[in-house]
Amino acid sequence: MSVSELIADINDEVEVPDNGIISRTLHSDDDLKVVLFGFDVGQELSEHTASVPATIHILSGDADVTIGAESASVSQGFWAWMPANMPHSVSARTKTVMLLYMLKGAGR
Repeated sequence: MSVSELIADINDEVEVPDNGIISRTLHSDDDLKVVLFGFDVGQELSEHTASVPATIHILSGDADVTIGAESASVSQGFWAWMPANMPHSVSARTKTVMLLYMLKGAGR
């Protein structure tokens, strides 16, 4: 197997800041962008849309997630698919780490 990018433990790639949000792009090419987020308690990404399909995966913590008209309190292990232009938001109830995959090559 040929691996051009390898992360031994993704949890080592983000340190959740006090009173803030950090994001780090782990990979980006014409087809895919992968972003790791760290949210402190009470921090949020307000409602927005993305022009491409995306998935979110909560790696640790507890958050309130709204996707379209559906809202849920979620925890570690939560995963969701979002079609392009779907309104969504994330609000951390505890320190939270989230992985976002943006599928830039979808629809080509």
